[in-house]
Order: sequence, then structure tokens, then C-alpha cells
Amino acid sequence: MNKFLIIDGMNLVRRIHAAQPNESDVSGLKERVNGACRKLLKFHQPTHVAMVWDGDAISWRKTLFDDYKKGRKPMPEALANTLPSLKAYLAEQKINSIEAESEADDVIATLATKLANSNGEAIIVSTDKGFCQLLHPAIKQWDHFNQHYLTIEEMEQKLHIERSQLIDYLALAGDSGNKIPGVPGIGPKSAVELLKIFRSLANIYNSIDKIGAKQANKLVAGKQMARLSYKLVQLQVEIPLNVNLKQFRVSS
Repeated sequence: MNKFLIIDGMNLVRRIHAAQPNESDVSGLKERVNGACRKLLKFHQPTHVAMVWDGDAISWRKTLFDDYKKGRKPMPEALANTLPSLKAYLAEQKINSIEAESEADDVIATLATKLANSNGEAIIVSTDKGFCQLLHPAIKQWDHFNQHYLTIEEMEQKLHIERSQLIDYLALAGDSGNKIPGVPGIGPKSAVELLKIFRSLANIYNSIDKIGAKQANKLVAGKQMARLSYKLVQLQVEIPLNVNLKQFRVSS
């Protein structure tokens, strides 16, 4: 069975680099990233491995909503300048890269879904909670920094929702880290309460007459924002990929 280790490149590298007190210091970064990759390969024993990187094109999410990820701290210049040589170094170590046009998330989601649907197993290495929406049982998510799988139970306990409700929850409550707005006036607590009663975003809006007037007014006024947020949060799992699995086979 094919087992694909799909590493969220910037998620891994930026956190490794952030451990340095001086953001201009990239000495030893190649070795630290390669060390992390070796540890991942040894633990997970995949048949295939790839690092997926964000591209420079404007994301479709940014086109849809200009404030998307607005205000996020830019990548340190020294880190940006060293990425080409880091990718070349990793390729020498037989860890090849996939370059997304814009955001890596949709490429990672598509790769994982394709493999899972072909009777393979995908392990996504990332701390991004957005990947929890991928519901296929053959897709797992690994937090390298805490050395554990991000389980359904952990996410449900943290957010007080069911895994299948994640997109609906973020459409209501928003996601401040990515500047996804959600419904103005509906915070995490209200979103959880609504989803416990009505189960889904669609049911909430279909049952608006059963909701208290104050909250119902917020939901009606914010309906377009809820729809927009739902689209922004949802991962694309069928984007065209010009890659062949053979390119990423782990050398024995």
C-alpha cells in the first residue's frame, strides 16, 4: 500500500526558523529542516514523501475576499532568500518539492484525497487545523512539534464541535488567524451552541424563526459573510496537479 508523507513546507520551516532568536540568522537551517524530515521518515516509514510549498500567485481566496490573511506577519527576508537553496538541498537528500501556484493547502488536500481514494494512506505534516475537515479515514494529520497525531477527539474537545461541523463552525465564528470574518456578533460560544441545536449552517438558516430575535437578526444580517466564510475555509480537493507519484518514492 502506498503511504504518502505530505509535508506542509512553510508550516514546518517557519516554525523551525522561529526558534532562532535572530530572524536574520539562517545558519544551520538546512540541517535542522533535513533533521526534522529524517525524523519524520524514520517514524512514519512512508513509501513516498514530498514537501509542498506556497507559490507567489494571488490566491483565489484573496481574489474573493481582499482582507484574507491581511496583517499576517511577512516571511523574514533572510528566510525567503534561502528557500531556493533549501529546496535544492532537500532534493539532494531525496526529498522533492511540489510548488503550489498560490496556497499549498489546496494542493496538500488534493494530494491526500487522491491517494486516500486510491486505497493509499496520506499523512499530512502540519499544525494547521483546517486539514481536520478532510474526513477520509485514510488521511491523518501529524503535529511534528508536539510529536502526536491531531485526532478527531482532540479537535472535538478543543472546539466543542464534531469534526464534520468544522467548516460550518468557522463560517459562523470566523478564523482570526486567516482574517476570515464569519458572522459579525456570532463568536465561538454562540457558534457552538447553534451547531449543537441545529447541527449545520444550512439548518440554522432554515430554522431562523426558531432562534431568538437578537441572534436571528445577526444571522440574517451576516448571511452573505457566512456564505463567503464557508467558501474561504473549504479546502479544494480536485485541483489539477501535474505530478506523478513515482517522483516522490522514498529511496531504500
